[in-house]
Amino acid sequence: STYALCKASKKFKVEKFVFISTDKAVRPTNIMGASKRVSELIVQSFANENKLDRSESNTCFSMVRFGNVLGSKGSVVPLFLDQIKKGGPITVTDKNVSRYFMTSYEASKLVLLSSSIAKGGDVFVLDMGEQIKILDIAKKIILLSGLKEKNYDNPNGDIEIVFTGLKKAEKM
Repeated sequence: STYALCKASKKFKVEKFVFISTDKAVRPTNIMGASKRVSELIVQSFANENKLDRSESNTCFSMVRFGNVLGSKGSVVPLFLDQIKKGGPITVTDKNVSRYFMTSYEASKLVLLSSSIAKGGDVFVLDMGEQIKILDIAKKIILLSGLKEKNYDNPNGDIEIVFTGLKKAEKM
């Protein structure tokens, strides 16, 4: 589909084409990361082709790589809220797993900014600051929900956090 979209964009002389990728495309360990990496290579090839023959199309092909967007589909926040709504437990793969996060506002700003400054073939990556432990997010969501964590020190708490172990190819 990425190839078809690039080809159509070039054919119909679309001014800007920004591919939304993921940090999982760097040294991919799963299908999503690998497919995003292949798509990046396709977009890059269209950008390189344009550099060789600018007369055929003026489409500027570029890419942005996101980390985790807070609250988006697939994000831990909606998952944790759903688990709390059902009475728990909250499932976390490992107590030491951490991730970079950005807000949807930051993500949309990155897309708009990248499209305005792209020269063709660019890969834009937002400085996402410090990693955040998933366990810390789970604990904060429990508190922000007006509940208390159920654990060894607080057996009368409301929501337990259960560790499920890393999934195959999942990074710490």
